[in-house]
Amino acid sequence: MGSGFDVMALLPFVLIFGVFYFLILRPQQQKLKKHQNILANLRRGDRVVTSGGLIGTISKVVDESEVQLEIADDVRIRQVRGMITEVLAKTDPVTTNQSTKGSVPAEGGPISPIVRKSGALKEKKPVKTAANRSTGKAKK
Repeated sequence: MGSGFDVMALLPFVLIFGVFYFLILRPQQQKLKKHQNILANLRRGDRVVTSGGLIGTISKVVDESEVQLEIADDVRIRQVRGMITEVLAKTDPVTTNQSTKGSVPAEGGPISPIVRKSGALKEKKPVKTAANRSTGKAKK
């Protein structure tokens, strides 16, 4: 009677594994799947945050492993897709239908596939040259 296999001895191990799976493994798998979905759906114009903390707008999708980010006016960097941690703002996908090309939508404006930056029309400040930096006055 003492040499038999006791199933009740395995019950605590099964319970510990079940708790471990539902509290740690499953949420991590869901988070990884969500991150892969975000990376697969990146497109030009999306505002993103990198793992290093840089915030930029995707100006070009180079290939399946790299994107080009614009982090300031005329400052572009290449970033590995896997290092993008979050998408702050998504752009709407551009759909091109041959039947509606050149037609006028209900709002009255022409259809345009161009995505404009929000700061594209801002007025630029004068740049200080080396000669006038010390005084702080602009040359006339």
